[in-house]
Amino acid sequence: MRATYMYEAGDVRVQDAPDPVIEQPTDAIVRVLRSCVCGSDLHPYHSLTAADGPVPMGHEFLGTVEELGSEVSGLQRGDLVVAPFAFADNTCEFCRAGLHTSCPNGGFFAAGVGGAQAEAVRVPQAQGTLVKLPNDVDEKLLPSLLTLADVYGTGYHAAHQARIAPGDSVTVVGDGAVGLLAVLSAKQLGAERIILMGRHRTRTDLGRHFGATDVVPERGEEGVAKVRDLTGGHGTRAVLEAVGHLPAYEMAVGTVRPGGVISRVGVPQYEDAPVGFGSLFGPNITLTGGPAPVRAYIDRLLPAVLDGTVDPGLVFDRTLPLDQAPEGYRAMDRRDALKVLLTP
Repeated sequence: MRATYMYEAGDVRVQDAPDPVIEQPTDAIVRVLRSCVCGSDLHPYHSLTAADGPVPMGHEFLGTVEELGSEVSGLQRGDLVVAPFAFADNTCEFCRAGLHTSCPNGGFFAAGVGGAQAEAVRVPQAQGTLVKLPNDVDEKLLPSLLTLADVYGTGYHAAHQARIAPGDSVTVVGDGAVGLLAVLSAKQLGAERIILMGRHRTRTDLGRHFGATDVVPERGEEGVAKVRDLTGGHGTRAVLEAVGHLPAYEMAVGTVRPGGVISRVGVPQYEDAPVGFGSLFGPNITLTGGPAPVRAYIDRLLPAVLDGTVDPGLVFDRTLPLDQAPEGYRAMDRRDALKVLLTP
């Protein structure tokens, strides 16, 4: 089969790879119909060393079940399924608490398992991981259904962890796919004012479509001042940080009001950040977030996608065949594309 590997920063290749096989009785093999490039894939695209490569790439996919291990029930060959970016058994104490990313029998696609930017994927813990979709679903819905694998669920996680409630005020830092779907999720949960911090017009226009009431293109201290000016000098009760770089976190600290909450879902590219008296402790700020337990949200988000009430697939603005995945990385890195959809 064909699969995508990153050899080092900037060097992505699609090459022949061994077909995945059942290794454990809890596995399944899924033939990929749609996958994509994630904003978080750009982190190793900038930093991976040749000594650490090559690594398989991709953690978002939907497809059809091709083979099932002997202990997998509730699924059959030919089923259309979507997979969260983290596999989990869905039965342990952490999964029952909605924290599938901490499942002791789980893990993440790509590293050690095989990437989803490929023609087929081995799915560990298939019964607990895969979510069956209607087999007769309109093909036009596939992009939106694919967002349930990561970016929609991650944006929803940001809003959920911030306890967004009707009438709330929210700042979203970042106009990537996750940030835009955090806007959509905050709107769904009843936020009244949603300030989107982003500077790419086509993206922030989509953010307005999803529910943003204000757009702040300025960055750093200038951006913080603008948000505070819009909010009577106080900032917003919730800030959803969807970038992962330290300047974005610092803007979150600057725009949250006393007693508020910062919810981070951008994968942090730093270890040290302000958490002391002057930043979080003094004003009683809550810091939350983390890798989204997407499996906990799919059943909740799926109906509105199926009936067309929401269209999170609008974040895909370019479609390429799998063999052109390297161009997808380049386009997203240049900000020529928001999110690239890959087809077999």
